[in-house]
Amino acid sequence: MPRAKRGFKARRRRNRILKAASGFRGKRSSCHAIANEAVQHAWMHMYRSRKVKKRDFRSLWIMRINAAARGLAEGATSYSKLIGKLGTAGVALNRKMLAEIAISDPVAFAQIARA
Repeated sequence: MPRAKRGFKARRRRNRILKAASGFRGKRSSCHAIANEAVQHAWMHMYRSRKVKKRDFRSLWIMRINAAARGLAEGATSYSKLIGKLGTAGVALNRKMLAEIAISDPVAFAQIARA
């Protein structure tokens, strides 16, 4: 009687991991056991990086708003004071849009900052 092999499901599972590992160097792309570990680590880094990307972009927007606010002619306003004033004035622009306006249209940004 021939030995029982794992068959279709196991091969599909292995091939899914090897496909995810394509492009890795050396045995990490061809040996299932090593590729499995490499892919697990890669997925862990991908998950974390999706969160870090959000933090990095928010930080970038804040830096751009701060630079634009301090560059205004009528007195150097810091980022925190500007955001506080916008909040009390009821201006509902998020940091992404404020940073975009600060770069693309400095005149409009100056008017928003005066509000």
